[in-house]
Amino acid sequence: MIYGYARCSTNEDLQDINRQVRELKQQGAIDKTIYKEYESGTKDDRAELNKLLALIKPGDTVIATEVSRITRSTKQLCDIIELVKERHIKLVLGSFVVDCTKELDPMTEGMLKMMGVFAELERNMISQRVKSGMENAKLKGKRIGRPTTTADDIPAVFYRHLPKYEKGEINKREYARLCALSYPTIYKYLQIVEGEKI
Repeated sequence: MIYGYARCSTNEDLQDINRQVRELKQQGAIDKTIYKEYESGTKDDRAELNKLLALIKPGDTVIATEVSRITRSTKQLCDIIELVKERHIKLVLGSFVVDCTKELDPMTEGMLKMMGVFAELERNMISQRVKSGMENAKLKGKRIGRPTTTADDIPAVFYRHLPKYEKGEINKREYARLCALSYPTIYKYLQIVEGEKI
């Protein structure tokens, strides 16, 4: 069986995973054998990757578009290499093929581990640049993060149903449903409105 693994660090609104999926299909994976995930590559406990690694059997092939899609942690990559060696799996990472259906030669294993080191290094450098940029922006007096929500930012639909909530006709859950907003958002807006009244 040919399995595919596609991963992006942030959610589907911010990053498009479809390019990876297309490439995986070109190499023989199909929709039901492709595992998609929106998680950091440094996270050890990823639900979809864990599902995939739990079901692979000897002779199967696992494909990802590059090493950094599988992991950005050298330690986790070493663990995955041991698993594919133990189960005699073929691992295809972009154009790099690690065929563990037969004995893995030391040169291929060494090259793969080096690719893992570079994937982790790249991630650490990106993280360092982001932190440096945020620090620089703070020094220039810029606000970092989401802007603070004020009473003026709250949508009209919230205020339309507010009297019902204040009279006890609806609870917070019903309020959220009527406004088509999440429960935490309703809770936050109520705190803002209560703060305005003080």
